[in-house]
Amino acid sequence: QVRLVESGGGLVQAGGSLRLSCAASRHTFSRYGMGWFRQAPGKERDLVAAISWSGGSTSYADSVKGRFTISRDRSKNMMYLEMNTLKPEDTAVYYCAARLSPYDSGDYVALNGREYDYWGQGTQVTVSS
Repeated sequence: QVRLVESGGGLVQAGGSLRLSCAASRHTFSRYGMGWFRQAPGKERDLVAAISWSGGSTSYADSVKGRFTISRDRSKNMMYLEMNTLKPEDTAVYYCAARLSPYDSGDYVALNGREYDYWGQGTQVTVSS
């Protein structure tokens, strides 16, 4: 079992920045592919960004490319989402997710929420106009 805890959400003005963090409980975190998803009121949960277990490959939703950066520190069991030039449409609950990846290549990035095994409780990000 892996426990994921997100932090760093909050209220920010449009154009501002936030950094989300995800702390994972298990020392074997290094073999987990990771992702950030978000869900706005009345909408489905969508992928924001994902990173392979090696950290060597990443993927982003078109809406956040060039503004958000996903990264991970396997030595600290941490994952991050640096969010810049935030827009009101980025307002959502942001979730951290982990995928047990014993057979994935180091460059495989899971893009579908159904591929993930563990989820955090979410952190609210609100961007005011």
